[in-house]
Amino acid sequence: MPISEDEVRRIARLARLGLEPAEFSALTAELNGILERVERLRAIDVEGVEPLAHVGGLHTVWREDVPRPGLAREAALAGAPDAHEGYFRVPRVVAHEEEEEA
Repeated sequence: MPISEDEVRRIARLARLGLEPAEFSALTAELNGILERVERLRAIDVEGVEPLAHVGGLHTVWREDVPRPGLAREAALAGAPDAHEGYFRVPRVVAHEEEEEA
C-alpha cells in the first residue's frame, strides 16, 4: 500500500513541517521504501518463535569489589584552580539570606 505525494503533503501540513516543494517527492520515495520493508517483515512466518529482548545472551561481568587506597588530598588539590585550607574553593551559587534581603 504505497503512500501518495498528496498524502505526504497532507501529513507534512498536519505536522507543521516546513518542507520545500522539491522535498516531497524524495520524502514520498523514502516513506514508500519504509512501508515496503514493513510489509516484507509482516510476511515472515514467526509462528512458534519466542519473543526476545536481546538477540544474544545477556551476561554482566563484574569485577571484585576490593577496597584500595584513595587519592591523597595534596594530589587531588594539585590541579584545582582554587584551593583553600585543604578544600576546593568554588563560586557561591546560592546566596545567604542576608544577601537576598539587601
